[in-house]
Amino acid sequence: MNNSNFLPINIEEVKKRGWDELDIILISGDAYIDHPSFGVPLIGRYLESLGYRVGIIAQPDWRGINDFKKLGRPRLFFGISAGAMDSMLNHYTAHKKPRSDDSYSPGGKAGLRPDRTTIVYANRVREAYPGIPLIIGGIEASLRRFAHYDYWENRVRRSILIDSRADLLVFGMGEKQAETIAKRLSKGEDISKIKDIRGTAVVTSSIEGTEGKDYILLPSYEDVLKDKKAYALASRIFHIESNPFNARALYQKYGDRYIKVNPPSLPLSTKDMDRIYALPFLKEQHPSYKVKIPALEMVKFSITIQRGCFGGCTFCSLTEHQGRIIQSRSEESILREVEGLKKLKGFTGIVSDLGGPTANMYRLRCKDRNVESKCRRLSCIYPQICKFMDTDHTPQINLLRKSRGMKDIKKVFIASGVRYDLALKSPEYIKELVSHHVGGHLKVAPEHTSIKVLNLMKKPDINTFLQFKRYFDDFSKKCGKEQYIVPYFISSHPGSNLTDMIDLALFLKKEGFKPQQVQDFIPTPMTLSAAMYYTGYDPIDFTPPPASPHRWGRNKVGGVFREVYCAKIIKEKRQQKAIMRFSAPDNYYLVKEALTKAGRKDLIGYGKDKLIPPYKK
Repeated sequence: MNNSNFLPINIEEVKKRGWDELDIILISGDAYIDHPSFGVPLIGRYLESLGYRVGIIAQPDWRGINDFKKLGRPRLFFGISAGAMDSMLNHYTAHKKPRSDDSYSPGGKAGLRPDRTTIVYANRVREAYPGIPLIIGGIEASLRRFAHYDYWENRVRRSILIDSRADLLVFGMGEKQAETIAKRLSKGEDISKIKDIRGTAVVTSSIEGTEGKDYILLPSYEDVLKDKKAYALASRIFHIESNPFNARALYQKYGDRYIKVNPPSLPLSTKDMDRIYALPFLKEQHPSYKVKIPALEMVKFSITIQRGCFGGCTFCSLTEHQGRIIQSRSEESILREVEGLKKLKGFTGIVSDLGGPTANMYRLRCKDRNVESKCRRLSCIYPQICKFMDTDHTPQINLLRKSRGMKDIKKVFIASGVRYDLALKSPEYIKELVSHHVGGHLKVAPEHTSIKVLNLMKKPDINTFLQFKRYFDDFSKKCGKEQYIVPYFISSHPGSNLTDMIDLALFLKKEGFKPQQVQDFIPTPMTLSAAMYYTGYDPIDFTPPPASPHRWGRNKVGGVFREVYCAKIIKEKRQQKAIMRFSAPDNYYLVKEALTKAGRKDLIGYGKDKLIPPYKK
């Protein structure tokens, strides 16, 4: 394959394009895969389509500055992203043990990016090119734009914007922000003057220009550092102020400076989405890599049909990054991309996924734009589906039928997660899904059985899952297929104790589920669940003081938060995780210990109502 089809990664490829310099250089913690599933190539292709000369430095050696200088000094700015994952989540397990691989690196090799990638890369760029405009973005920057609890250090860290010494932080998906920044810098505007772009955060010396404007002053970094109620309040405000149609600018003080976080970027139109995904992505890894990159193998033949998720799960960081408002592509755009897959090397007629953050939210939005512009709900479907939410799955059903009916398309799978409470509004969709788009197993995420834990997660009760399972089993039988639901559950989520996990284990045994993999809760920066874990309070279940201050955070935090139990001792986290896989021999002693501790020795013995035998076989 001709390397010139890729965005240049070295000076030779720059020269082959006839360029003497680049306008923008993007630095990524991931290897370079030219696929729209990855943020840096997507931003790069978008900027390229606007006429900018863009290069990529992928996984540079951060122990020196040579790799950061290999494409020269860009005319406009450096853009830095840690990659598709927060670097600490990429590197460490829930028990803070180093991971042995990295799906976003050649051969899955671990260790090709540093801890706190964004900060390290930014400081190396500062060493290499003092004074160059420096923009940070990607999910690591998005989730760390405010003072945030860091699970791996077990402390509250400053905004990543301060620690990285960047000029500007882009949060969210970033195309429109990058476009605006590039245009304004091209016109000669100084980076220090660019402070008003939606979907960005900046450092400012004062609450400047706010007279007569609606803004919120969050509890300061110093306040959240010493007062967990202040942290919970800051988390509450951030989440309530997340609707781009009514969000206000948020300020947070750090000594004699402030972080100003502008309102989120407005959702993209269908036309914008179509344009972005029609860009000339090669859907291949750069030829310089001699071994396969696992992440590409997972998504090469998948297609993104929409962005955003209005589920509002408190443990999920995708909403904080992509937003709650669904942004969908047109049917025509998606079908053109399906057609384009046929030209790719290795394509066998099987589309691995037609989805997004949630598979069945395509074209679903609030039916009343006036209501949508005023709404501050954190979930459109919890505790029940909002009466204004469009739940019509017909557009997706039509899309599925047309895509699988295309010439040379053998199978179209749905691998993205299905929100089953939403799917229950359309039995026809469930039938379509089960009859044609499941590869033997369908992954869904009930997450827990305890109603108190599910309430903290903003997930439906377990009976809703069982209702969906009945539909799944019935439709599978009618179409003559042996198919199974694979449920995902989380251990050690805030609110969950050993008794809750034992009840979950009994549910799994009754229903015949034997989970092979169990997700142990990790407090991802800025999620509500992380705030619960750190503070011991539910930020949303809050009773304000009788005389609430005009601006949150100007006075000492008053009001009452509901307390939440959190499993923080590693031993208990291991026990909670082991209980879900009670039949695994390796978990025997941990399960027995947990049952004893919880006063449930009655579950030790032989019989269908027991969890483990009296002794290890």
